Amino acid sequence: MTNALPILIIGAGQAGATAAATLRALGHEGRIVVVGDEPHLPYERPPLSKAVLTDAAKDGQVGIHAAGFYAEKGIELRVGVQVASLDTAHAVAHCSSGERIAFSQALIATGGSARALPALPPGTPRVHYIRTLADAQALRGALQSETNLTVLGAGFLGLEVASTARALGLEVTVIEASPRVLARAVPEAFSHWLAERAEHAGVDLRLGTNCTAIEPAAGHIALTLGDGRRHQASQLLVAIGQSPAVGLAASSGLALHPQTGGIRIDAQCRTSATHVFAAGDCTSQHQPLLGEELRLESWQNANEQARIAAAAMLGVPTEAAATPWFWTDQFDCNIQMVGLPRAGLRYHVRGEVRADVPAPRFVLIGADGEARVRHVIAVNAGADVRPLRSLVDQGTPCDPAALTDPSIPLRQAVRDAQAAAATLALS
Repeated sequence: MTNALPILIIGAGQAGATAAATLRALGHEGRIVVVGDEPHLPYERPPLSKAVLTDAAKDGQVGIHAAGFYAEKGIELRVGVQVASLDTAHAVAHCSSGERIAFSQALIATGGSARALPALPPGTPRVHYIRTLADAQALRGALQSETNLTVLGAGFLGLEVASTARALGLEVTVIEASPRVLARAVPEAFSHWLAERAEHAGVDLRLGTNCTAIEPAAGHIALTLGDGRRHQASQLLVAIGQSPAVGLAASSGLALHPQTGGIRIDAQCRTSATHVFAAGDCTSQHQPLLGEELRLESWQNANEQARIAAAAMLGVPTEAAATPWFWTDQFDCNIQMVGLPRAGLRYHVRGEVRADVPAPRFVLIGADGEARVRHVIAVNAGADVRPLRSLVDQGTPCDPAALTDPSIPLRQAVRDAQAAAATLALS
């Protein structure tokens, strides 16, 4: 290792840890300093709403890398430390520990924070938010002595925790202001199927229900619902979304997107400041599939942006970001999504859409007006994701009827579509 100024990574989550590993994998021999405000080694967040809630032994199994990885690779890890200010003009970071770190390049990977209700700030007894390992541990401890849980919000996190709590035997109520679950992420038909699946699992799902008042009471949290009914929550999980952690970036003068609120980055994850990059949930980036800027909060996006940022820092060519992919496990179903939803897609079904069977298996294939596959949702059908991903990647015109015909193997239908498109291109 040299004594030159280090590459500084601010944030020791998925994107930060992946970027550090990628820098080494690409041959960078200089110093790498990773600063994270949590006391733990970098860990995976997806298990927090699932395995970690059910088994304390999982706490030690969620690390992104083995404990000795960072020392072995010569990565200087500062945990439990926050970068208090970032002077981009002079390339200096000032840490809460008092350390001053001059850097050659920096990556901001500060992620996000759970959106909190003003009346129920984090730390309110019987109220939970999940973003960190400590959050999940606190909820796990609370659930061990309770028989019921109320979840505010029917997004991915809320439904995953509801599924886990039902598996633990708790009575679960989910309250959602929208008339359907996952309204921004999936088509209406899939929302209805998933809601039915949750109800079949025993969840008391209250859609289209606002809370007009929420306040702590003796031994519970009191919720007043939009229809005037009162609901008592012995434990309440608030899962109403995430806010990007952009305070440091904003105070450093970096450009933020006015609509998404994320740090604006280009295709190589560069910010508006020279030698400063950003990756993960805190960023806003142009998405070619939709032709607009988005913040993508996903495990895959954090990894992809970390990979691209690391390569750009070193001036190494690398592949463009992969097509967005997301997964969730809930109510005995593995759900994988490829591409992004958009208005005007027509969804075609391969398989049988049922909510009342132990292991449903089907695929929804969303095609646009030119019969190009733009969005795929696979339920317990992971083997079908890869061939369909190739259609999304390539924008290949296809016959949706052939893709959903059970008499035609899916891989064969995809090959036929690709061959037909190639023939048309040559004609």
